[in-house]
Amino acid sequence: MISIAVAGASGYAGGEALRLLLNHPGYGQDFEIGALTGASNAGQRFGSLVPGLPQLADRIVEATTEDVLANHDVAILALPHGVSSSLDLGGTVVLDCGADRRLSSEADWDAYYGGSYPGSWPYGIPELPGNRPTIAAASGVAVPGCFPTGATLALLPGMAAGLISPEVSVVSVTGVTGAGKKPAVELLGGETMGNLRAYKVGTHRHTPEIAQNIRRVLPSGGEVRVTFTPVLAPLGRGILTTVTAQAQGSAAELRSAYEDFCAGEPFLHLLPEGEQPEVKSVVGTNMAHIQVTVADGVVVATSAIDNLTKGTAGAAVQCLNLIQGWNETAGLPMAGL
Repeated sequence: MISIAVAGASGYAGGEALRLLLNHPGYGQDFEIGALTGASNAGQRFGSLVPGLPQLADRIVEATTEDVLANHDVAILALPHGVSSSLDLGGTVVLDCGADRRLSSEADWDAYYGGSYPGSWPYGIPELPGNRPTIAAASGVAVPGCFPTGATLALLPGMAAGLISPEVSVVSVTGVTGAGKKPAVELLGGETMGNLRAYKVGTHRHTPEIAQNIRRVLPSGGEVRVTFTPVLAPLGRGILTTVTAQAQGSAAELRSAYEDFCAGEPFLHLLPEGEQPEVKSVVGTNMAHIQVTVADGVVVATSAIDNLTKGTAGAAVQCLNLIQGWNETAGLPMAGL
């Protein structure tokens, strides 16, 4: 039996990872949940911070240190930017939900993050063609950002088939949990309820990650241009993404490409023509609901995901399943709430 530590356990992503692990068929048989760590919450009773997980209520949150985490077979890191890459955990398998090791281009890192470039790890979207064997053999995985997950899965079937131009506009409407639990005036109920607000337009750090994923699947290279606009909505969780780009094939060809691609993917659900993804249908699941249409030569691809599940913690568990040789879908809900 292996042990799994969760760092940042009292945050939204860390708590979601624990929810999934507690409901995983391997819990108590193939693995046990080890240390729950945090920073400002160290020393506190976990149940007072995350009351929705009563199985772990009496655990005490430990400090996030190399010594604590390296004493486990696996560590899921749900930590602020810059923290995970500072940790040396030896032979522990690491699933890093932060951005530290997602970008393969040092130039992109310098442009959007800055500071010392920590390098890149295998990237945690199993649905990317040929990516499952790489993840399965990895000792460290860079779990993707929630926005790039929604955008990539909306585009992937058509882009991989060469039917969508690599110059894309992405608009993602997101719930407030994507910003984490840290207090901020702009995330107060009085600021978000009854309101929609675009932010970090043209400068969001997930922009190069989306472009990187497109480059990876382009059949014949070419320049990639991504315009990304995130929009904050008064939702607890969920992301609705709309991607537009010039079509490089007919509507029938695109539909066929999406049908063929999604048919082999357990967490991609292509909706019938005329139906559109809804956030409420995917909350609590590891699913991406997808639709594609063509209007006046423009592809409109849409997706809905739960930012905390398929967008973060669910992706980590999906990659963990691959690394451990477990059923890829184990512990990952498909039915919405």
